[in-house]
Amino acid sequence: MKSVVFPACAVLCALALLYRLRDLRRQRNDPAVRALLLAFFCKGISFTLSTPSVSEAVDARLGVADLGALGIHLLGGVASSAAFLAAIVYWVYPPETARRHAAVRLLVAAVCAVAMLTLWAAAGTGAQQRSAHYLLQNAHRPLVAAYLLLYVGAFGAGMIEIIRLCRRYGRVAGRQWLRRGLYCTAIGASACLVYCLNRLLSLVAVQCGLDPLEWELLTPVANGTGILFLVAGLTMPSWGPTVSEWRRLVRNYVTYQRLHPLWRDLYAAVPDIALNPHHAGRLARFLPGDISYRLYRRVIEIQDGLLALRRYTDPAVAADTRQPAEEASPSSDRPYAMAQARSLASALRAKRDDRPPVPTPAALGPEAAKGGGYTEEVAWLVHLARAYTAVRSTERETR
Repeated sequence: MKSVVFPACAVLCALALLYRLRDLRRQRNDPAVRALLLAFFCKGISFTLSTPSVSEAVDARLGVADLGALGIHLLGGVASSAAFLAAIVYWVYPPETARRHAAVRLLVAAVCAVAMLTLWAAAGTGAQQRSAHYLLQNAHRPLVAAYLLLYVGAFGAGMIEIIRLCRRYGRVAGRQWLRRGLYCTAIGASACLVYCLNRLLSLVAVQCGLDPLEWELLTPVANGTGILFLVAGLTMPSWGPTVSEWRRLVRNYVTYQRLHPLWRDLYAAVPDIALNPHHAGRLARFLPGDISYRLYRRVIEIQDGLLALRRYTDPAVAADTRQPAEEASPSSDRPYAMAQARSLASALRAKRDDRPPVPTPAALGPEAAKGGGYTEEVAWLVHLARAYTAVRSTERETR
């Protein structure tokens, strides 16, 4: 499990590092960006060393037993958690306050790292054989137990602080993607905290004569889940707005296609509504270019077509459709849209048959809007387009 999960986590950290490197060019003096780069670098090296074959090769190559374990704990636990925390501090605090908080946390991390290095060196004096599971196999030794407590304390305290800051400031974050990123980061830190508790439990388990290796599967699962949410959350404020923009463009494109049948029949009846007639072709429908502009033009052209056809609305049809439309509340779109669609179909038939327009426009014209802004108008026209398509299908079936 570790041979699969940890290399994948290392690749994920490398991708996050490369992604954030592009921000360094235009945010060279941003300490949060530099802290994130350091955190992803340390975490990536830690996950690489956590791969059993890699840590074994490093120990054999350098001739120092359990050196890989030390690198895993210093880089992946102490250094990366401090760097992650520093980045979040610069996100949620004013610059001067953030600088002070970050300096304190980095100083504490440095002291913990020196103490861990000292304990590791003292515990390894005279040791010749490498431990495949350094913490679990040596937890019964006092120096390693102290080393483990210091490691878990530094790592866990950082994760707890990250959770606290993310939850506290996620509720008041002004930007949507920053708020989502903070909440996602808190989930990742919670998963890492589960790993810390598991390591702390192993110390107790050894003293009770239990074998912590029996539930060691929790280590790759917790670490893999944690880094996935940490990477997503800490990069989300950067790529999130791009996702929103693409989602908006896709939504506009789908709406544009849904409005096409209604617009096509209106354009056939009143060609003057089209500002650019060459956009009426089949190719232009599926390759509209600037979709936001084309959708805006389509809404205007549909409204112009509805206004032009209002004179052709048969008073008898208008009377038949007025009652269900009046009974339907403005928030009940389907009955209202069906009534409008039947009135519109009647007006299109009158225009196609070249019947003279009625002297007085019908009180219930097909152009009646639902009220609200542009977004509400687009939503209403989509309802009308669906209802019109249904009416046309019914008419074709009854012929």
